[in-house]
Amino acid sequence: MSDKVQSILGQVSRLYHRYGIKSVTMDDVARHLCVSKKTLYEYFEDKKDLVNQVLLTEHSGNSKLFDEILYLKLNAIEELFEIYKSIKKMIQDYNPSMDYDIRKYYPDLFMKIREVRRKTMFENTLKNMIKGKKEGLYRKDLNAEVIARLHLFRIESLFDNDLFSADELNSFEIFHELFIYHLHGIMSNKGREFYLRNFEKFRGSIE
Repeated sequence: MSDKVQSILGQVSRLYHRYGIKSVTMDDVARHLCVSKKTLYEYFEDKKDLVNQVLLTEHSGNSKLFDEILYLKLNAIEELFEIYKSIKKMIQDYNPSMDYDIRKYYPDLFMKIREVRRKTMFENTLKNMIKGKKEGLYRKDLNAEVIARLHLFRIESLFDNDLFSADELNSFEIFHELFIYHLHGIMSNKGREFYLRNFEKFRGSIE
């Protein structure tokens, strides 16, 4: 992907997150980029193609960020807190109308990107579970695959029902409680001891 296309996708992503997808037309994008619509269509077949590339590029960037965390050589609990900080930033940038527009106007893209996100999240959670068990920080008796699927289910459920308002989701309080719930459900006694010894450091990283 050329630097030009990456720049366009980054700028369009910010437009979509701010205004939603439906309300941002190709004319709006062209004006924002200070190019003609003809030039825009040299890079993208149509709006659907643009939306698709924006979503996949966002996912690729998030995946790269998580991969970088995995290479920091942290233990499983430290790793979770680093992932937590990254997800906190993503939720702060989250615009519910963007998800709504994808579901309603691009259902095939919604299903495609959901499967891509689901696969990545499951695999990363599973790796963390296995790592934590090997380190003795997570319960030896936990079923890593089941816990990874349950965690994925809980996160997806936050955005797939009307139990929580958009403001509540954006406040991050709900995800914070979900994270603490998940962490305390998987830690072994050794893991809890490590968590308590480093509580101040962890608390400072998520406030």
